[in-house]
Amino acid sequence: MLRHFPVLPALLLGLSLSARSQSLAPAAAPFSPVDWVNPLVGTDSKPSLSNGNTYPAIARPWGMNCWLPQTGKMGSGWAYQYAADKIRGFKQTHQPSPWMNDYGQFALMPITGKVRFEEDERASWFSHKAEEARPYYYRVYLADHDVTTEITPTERAARFRFTFPRTDSAYVVLDALDKGSHVQLLPARRRIVGYTTRNSGGVPADFKSYFILEFDHDFTFTSIYQDKKLDAALLEATANHTGAVVGFRTRRGEQVNVRVASSFISPEQAELNLNEIGQDDFETVQQKGRAAWNEQLGRIQVEGGSDEQRRTFYSCLYRSLLFPRKFYEVNAQGQVVHYSPYNGQTRPGYLYTDTGFWDTFRALFPFLNLLYPEVNQQVQAGLVNAYTEGGWLPEWGSPGYRDIMVGNNSASVVADAYVKGGRGYDIQTLYQALLHGANNAGPVSAVGRYGVQYYNKLGYVPYDVKIDESAARTLEYAYDDFAIYQLAKALNRPKKEINLYAQRSQNYRKLFDKQTGLMRGRNQDGSFQTPFNPFKWGGAFTEGNSWHYTWSVFHDVQGLMDLMGGPKPFTAALDTVFTLPPVFDASYYGSVIHEIKEMQIAGMGNYAHGNQPIQHMIYLYNYAAQPWKAQYWVRETLNRLYLPTPDGYCGDEDNGQTSAWYVFSALGFYPVCPASDQYVLGAPLFPKATLHLPNGKDVVLNAPLNSAQNRYIRTLTLNGQPYEHNWLSHEALLQGATLDFDMAAEPNKARGVKPEDAPFSFSKPVRR
Repeated sequence: MLRHFPVLPALLLGLSLSARSQSLAPAAAPFSPVDWVNPLVGTDSKPSLSNGNTYPAIARPWGMNCWLPQTGKMGSGWAYQYAADKIRGFKQTHQPSPWMNDYGQFALMPITGKVRFEEDERASWFSHKAEEARPYYYRVYLADHDVTTEITPTERAARFRFTFPRTDSAYVVLDALDKGSHVQLLPARRRIVGYTTRNSGGVPADFKSYFILEFDHDFTFTSIYQDKKLDAALLEATANHTGAVVGFRTRRGEQVNVRVASSFISPEQAELNLNEIGQDDFETVQQKGRAAWNEQLGRIQVEGGSDEQRRTFYSCLYRSLLFPRKFYEVNAQGQVVHYSPYNGQTRPGYLYTDTGFWDTFRALFPFLNLLYPEVNQQVQAGLVNAYTEGGWLPEWGSPGYRDIMVGNNSASVVADAYVKGGRGYDIQTLYQALLHGANNAGPVSAVGRYGVQYYNKLGYVPYDVKIDESAARTLEYAYDDFAIYQLAKALNRPKKEINLYAQRSQNYRKLFDKQTGLMRGRNQDGSFQTPFNPFKWGGAFTEGNSWHYTWSVFHDVQGLMDLMGGPKPFTAALDTVFTLPPVFDASYYGSVIHEIKEMQIAGMGNYAHGNQPIQHMIYLYNYAAQPWKAQYWVRETLNRLYLPTPDGYCGDEDNGQTSAWYVFSALGFYPVCPASDQYVLGAPLFPKATLHLPNGKDVVLNAPLNSAQNRYIRTLTLNGQPYEHNWLSHEALLQGATLDFDMAAEPNKARGVKPEDAPFSFSKPVRR
């Protein structure tokens, strides 16, 4: 029907068209933080120098399995190195770090032409120009085979898509690896099944990772290999090193799809885990993975800043959501169950693993408690299971007990979760686990407390009783005792028990040497170790020196400051860390370890941010009425030591800890003392950041004048009221909060300088 419209004045017509054009304009793209993530950050690393020591983890958040393109040789912890030019396969991995290596791994590799199954022979050249890596998707072109490989995972399964050329010699190699494996071909079902036993420790004798591969094409060729022998007559084999090859005839561009899943429990459970994919095609799994990452990454929305800063931020946030990984599965009855790496049984309930508490108690677990408490609730429930199944809490789990690093920092992980509101798990059993660990030496030196008989009698672990890194152990035990004290109070334990751990939390004082103003190893007779070199790495300390470990009094910075003689000598010592040259003594190790090199090349004096013991140090200026120095050095560290590039870290990333430092610090605050209620202020990096807490509340951090020059806090308001303190309360943030930062190019030396502005310390402030 022809309609007649009145003639509009020109002005009105223009306005009408303008409004209509606006209404028809495309809507703003939805917030998609995963698009800022680069999984290749930190992959340009090697044993002698770490720029992260990461691999591109193609996974779901906290997924049980990750996938990676394998450039390294079988068994190498450096499974993917950015500088490599050949890919040997695509590996299911559970590796938390190259130093811990892997377990439960197997690999797939598409090839064309001659049948080749050994890793060097099947390897193909590749280029980063023909590689795409996203948390939920990976694609690469394999030049030697003219094949494009694509991967998209679920938590316990994955879809592969191989795009082949025209050939009657298209193959997929399944490598079950050595150290004991089994494969079986089921051609009628287009399947390969089997298991691998390869691991790096921390497992019972019966450990297996069962796998299932289901193809969408009939096989035109099948063969089994055992060690270096290929046998086309076999359909099944068990040997030291087994694998299988299946072949196809393909048209150019034809895609062969494979559904893959695995289980630590049984072959039947592996098939159940394949149901995570169900009938979803490749694109559907990919889109679900993208949505899963956006959901989790989207709990923090940063605005403004440079593209480089946003890429760095969300790449670090991605790394903070990989570990600890899920080690549980869902059985046919829909129940959560897990294979126990502590006793070899299949048990009910949650379990998480692949994290070292020595690293991650500092920032990663506090980060989970703030933004992802529902995940840490499951982690805590899993720790209950670890204790009841193994008799101890793990300090480094991968997947079971591993004998590496020092401290008893499970106390911090457990206490921080409960103090910050974690509930829904058996905290009474966990508390008993903490008491057990605090008063007994474990089956290996990294479980329980190595040297406990000395620590509980003398108040320190002596230097001269052949217990390595004794001063580091003492300082961490003292902090861990504070964490137990905090939990004991929260649980209304007997006063005598509370007082015992309060008293032990002060044991750090016994290592303070007034002559040098630093922490120092101490002998059994009470004398300090001699000779003493404050630049000596190792010896009395763990992957650091006295200048690094002196600050490991997270719970009583005021007490440490008093020992040093007050704020002036305290801040002078902090300043000295940055003004000293990067000198060192590596004699304990017999060579220059990579952590020392990373300090040397950072250009920040003796500040060794690439390793964990000193990462909180910058924030200690807030305790001594010089918060502007914390603001300066936080921004320097954010700017100089992190990039969204393959060499983007300044040392080992370590299971989310170094990444969580960046995320917290870019937001403007940091948990110096886990198991307390406080975060210590730095200064925000972005003009605006919004934290969407799972309780429905938002924390909004506004800093509209923020810039490269404006790094200092001139004034701060909290919910519209002036705020002078150098700390934020966890409880206040949970209620929802708006913080307005007025940023400036010059420090405000009158803000945050009163005694009451200092963050929490166990000792009462001493006014001077």
